[in-house]
Amino acid sequence: MDIFVPDIYAQSIYTINYKKLKKRGIKCLLFDLNNTLASYGTDYPDDKLREKMFELEKDFRIIIVSNSNKNRLRPFKEKLNLDTSYSSKKPLTKKYKKILNLYNLKDTEVAMIGDSILTDIWGGNKMNFTTILVNAISEDEPFHVRVIRKFEKKIIKKLNKKGILYKGEYYE
Repeated sequence: MDIFVPDIYAQSIYTINYKKLKKRGIKCLLFDLNNTLASYGTDYPDDKLREKMFELEKDFRIIIVSNSNKNRLRPFKEKLNLDTSYSSKKPLTKKYKKILNLYNLKDTEVAMIGDSILTDIWGGNKMNFTTILVNAISEDEPFHVRVIRKFEKKIIKKLNKKGILYKGEYYE
């Protein structure tokens, strides 16, 4: 069950203590797209997200890592001027390994930030990245994601019983 436990649990990407991450030696932030940076119905980044990414780019390499296709990521790649990894098949590690090699990064220099325990956190933990769970932006999700959420709820319930992770109790 530890493979599903994030190192950090924050309310959103806007409440993460990025200064602490930098002090930890994190050089690269991998962000999930759907329901982490933008809701499923959002086609373009809003001003608040653009400002945050611009601010973070001063201290970190930022890459959007998503299971979505290239067309879904294209407007975010173009408007935010960020690198992206589409069709990543998280929690599989192939794309993560490619990113490490391409950018000459160590696993200890990377943080994976996302809203899903079964894709973002599990995949990031398999790579020994710092993993950061954030709440989903919206409950309006496609059917396949709602199915995944049912499994996540069971995992969270087990972690809750062990005193490890409580939904809504944030930690750094």
